[in-house]
Amino acid sequence: MTGWVAIAGLGPGREDLVTPEVTAAVAEATDIIGYIPYVARIAPRDGLTLHPSDNRVELDRALHALQLAANGARVVVVSSGDPGVFAMASAVFEAVEQHPEYTETDIRVLPGITAMLAAAAAAGAPLGHDFCAINLSDNLKPWSLIENRLRMAARGDFAMAFYNPRSKSRPEGFEKTLNILREECGTDRLITFARAVSTPDQALNTVTLGEATPDMADMRTVVIVGNAATRRVGKYVYTPRSAS
Repeated sequence: MTGWVAIAGLGPGREDLVTPEVTAAVAEATDIIGYIPYVARIAPRDGLTLHPSDNRVELDRALHALQLAANGARVVVVSSGDPGVFAMASAVFEAVEQHPEYTETDIRVLPGITAMLAAAAAAGAPLGHDFCAINLSDNLKPWSLIENRLRMAARGDFAMAFYNPRSKSRPEGFEKTLNILREECGTDRLITFARAVSTPDQALNTVTLGEATPDMADMRTVVIVGNAATRRVGKYVYTPRSAS
């Protein structure tokens, strides 16, 4: 039996936002590997082994998937959103780079709907022109790098989407982020807080940078900052496609 690894995005939360391609791969799988809450989204069945693990063991998880596939297993590594956006796809390829004996493994990356895109759709179209995505967690990169990217993105007048804005263990990072944005963009720029997007707990809140406070975000929140042209139209927020 020939094994394979599929790295799948489960979308932002709602089950009907999981793509048919991902659903088919899960149906074929013998093993599911991933962070505990993502694996919990997969229904148990005969012939399927679930391998939940902590969020800080990404490379171990990736290597485990490759080892199982080498022994003939059909492995789906699950991530939320899209697996190539701050998720497991890069970890799997990093593991392959470190263990070249797995270079010929059949690896498939199955795209999903990111929380960033689901949040933007719920708000209207704040990412309608050039934008960037920044992970505000400093677990894997220094704060100095995050600050530099924030300032450069703001000076380039990009709309910005932020992942992992504010955790209980490092609440000060998002306060610094807001201060940097006010320095670079002023206080009138629109900022949208989209919490638990696409779930029954979804909550949207759009304010100006001058009105924004750090406690408006947590780890279930995607934050979207508009560019200079972003504006409201009724209850929606959008960024025109024409250059500002």
